[in-house]
Amino acid sequence: MNRIKFDSDLMKLMTLFESMTGANVKDCIANEKITFIIGEGDMGKAIGKNGSNIKRMENMVKKKIRLVEFSNDVVQFVKNSVYPVEALSIEQENGIVTIHGKDTNTRAMLIGRERQNINHLSDIVKRHFDIKDIKVA
Repeated sequence: MNRIKFDSDLMKLMTLFESMTGANVKDCIANEKITFIIGEGDMGKAIGKNGSNIKRMENMVKKKIRLVEFSNDVVQFVKNSVYPVEALSIEQENGIVTIHGKDTNTRAMLIGRERQNINHLSDIVKRHFDIKDIKVA
């Protein structure tokens, strides 16, 4: 687990999101889309009625926004991170998290083109938990 450092732009995004929604933001990752890791139980606040908070925020920053609810349990956090993709099971053993997909389409969505989805997921999880790798089976 690495120490998380934020630049001023990410701090502004996090503050803006917190003030608009009232949800607690634990982490923010910005690339082609913005991923907010929010506190446990704050998903309803963050989304807003009929998704109004998300839509307003997306219009302000002109990027897609993705929300992931934090959990102290690495398996639950990975499950929250891959949602809406449904995995058969997620297991952690010896620092390696294994996601079992129910079919080839599910596994393909988890891995992504040129492994971009699984690499992004691995980066997010490694920021918060002491794990070695994430595998899709």
